[in-house]
Amino acid sequence: MSNILANMNRAEQLATLQQTSQPWDMIIVGGGITGAGVLLTASQAGLNVLLIEQDDFAWGASSKSSKMVHGGLRYLGSGQYGLTKDAVTERQKLLNELPGLVDPLQFLMGHYRFGFPGPIVFNTLLTIYDWIGGKRNHSYINNAVGDFYAPGLNLNKLRGATQFADAVTDDARLVMRILQEAQELGGCAINYVKAKSVIQSGEQVTGLAVCDSTTGQAFDLTAKVVVNATGPWTDELRKQLNAKKSIRPLRGSHLIVPSWRLPLAYSVSYFHPDDKRPIFAFPWENSTVIGTTDLDHNSSLDQQPTISQTEVDYLLKGINLQFPQADICEDDVISTFAGIRPVVSSSDNINNTKPSDEKREHSIWNENGLVSVAGGKLTTFRLIALDVLEAAKNYLPNLDISKHRKMDLFRPVTEQSINLTVEPHQLQRLKSHYGQNYSAVINNADSAELNTIASTNTTLAEIKWILANEMVVHLDDLLLRRSRLGLLIPDGGSELFAKLKPLCQQSLNWDDKQWQQEVERYNDMILRHYSLPKIASAQTKHAHIS
Repeated sequence: MSNILANMNRAEQLATLQQTSQPWDMIIVGGGITGAGVLLTASQAGLNVLLIEQDDFAWGASSKSSKMVHGGLRYLGSGQYGLTKDAVTERQKLLNELPGLVDPLQFLMGHYRFGFPGPIVFNTLLTIYDWIGGKRNHSYINNAVGDFYAPGLNLNKLRGATQFADAVTDDARLVMRILQEAQELGGCAINYVKAKSVIQSGEQVTGLAVCDSTTGQAFDLTAKVVVNATGPWTDELRKQLNAKKSIRPLRGSHLIVPSWRLPLAYSVSYFHPDDKRPIFAFPWENSTVIGTTDLDHNSSLDQQPTISQTEVDYLLKGINLQFPQADICEDDVISTFAGIRPVVSSSDNINNTKPSDEKREHSIWNENGLVSVAGGKLTTFRLIALDVLEAAKNYLPNLDISKHRKMDLFRPVTEQSINLTVEPHQLQRLKSHYGQNYSAVINNADSAELNTIASTNTTLAEIKWILANEMVVHLDDLLLRRSRLGLLIPDGGSELFAKLKPLCQQSLNWDDKQWQQEVERYNDMILRHYSLPKIASAQTKHAHIS
């Protein structure tokens, strides 16, 4: 079945799915980093596997994370050695296999007189951290910290700073890269298909009742095992089997400001004065990200999360104490984003523990043909996937994943003929983002379309490829996840609409009416969920008055 669907567009795939009664080996619910990782690993193991996502791929936390591919230094500090060891190992694999999508990022932690952490304690922790990674990658700096390493850093009572290393990525593009690799191996992934309920034969789960979110068309799918990788929604399917609530949704919110307002070469880590939580500011996609918060999210999971005014004030207070001369204010903010972490609560009373004290390891529940997974870190998606397949062996007796624990995540990208001259760093970026398709991205463009858009690294050549090949259904799929233009350009990138309109209409068959509907939908989304609360509130009041 997977091979039949491989070369079809979304509409053709859905039509074929509705016409067949052949069971899948595995159906995965959830198109974030965890579900994508399971799809890739299952495809590498030769399974006939389908992934469905109720919204768009990486719609949830996997496009709204803190972008870090790190070994979890803070987790080592809290005694979670196993999680740290796994994460450091996986970080190195990703750095080696996807340079240009997963890149090294240097960090800087200032040490202040009478403050925590002191340089001795922190550097001792980093010695263990680097020992796990097999390479010394930190140093202590006691001069020119605020002049050279982090200009504008608060120097009051500063003793020195520690430099150490981790990595950073575009999380949504990482998900798409994983899905692409899985699809090339025969896996199938479809967005905007919602799992409504499990289908059971007796007590055994044998499939799902699903619905195409774009048309409302309902149909059934059958499988030997169903994997529930839905993040914050994990309890929704499990409660149909009378399982108790286990997920504590925690919101992490961020601000994006222009790099010229806070130019950084390092990710600067510091402790917020109000609650002593570690937060950071770091360079990302030619902008600067400030984050993150860690709060219980009590709003509906069916609505996109939104930063609160309290969180805005919290983040601005922290950054302006760390960089007092910068005087960052709300007028500097290009966009905001908030993601929901699906943390598995360690307490029977889910709200009994402080959010930041909850453990971040993943958990797996194996319940009569429904294997559910939640928690864990973006960095360790492959190890989580292997644990899921281990649990699924109860229903797939011929499954052997022993060799997959040591194999590469991604096959090497082969050198291909390209028609245009491309700078080495841009070529590396295109290879890591699009894999074997990098040459098609280049060869289907003219030289002007390889120029970057505004201050971003994205090109019009990529936009054309994405529209033709990456299951874009809505405008926000294109601007918030396939690319990040909507986050990195003011007003959600509305200045690009004139260029994008003919491209979308040609590739997606949108007429003028549908284009206008998509623009209105997108602008409303940007206003409500990616803008400052005060802007959203003012616009809403203005709309009511009008």
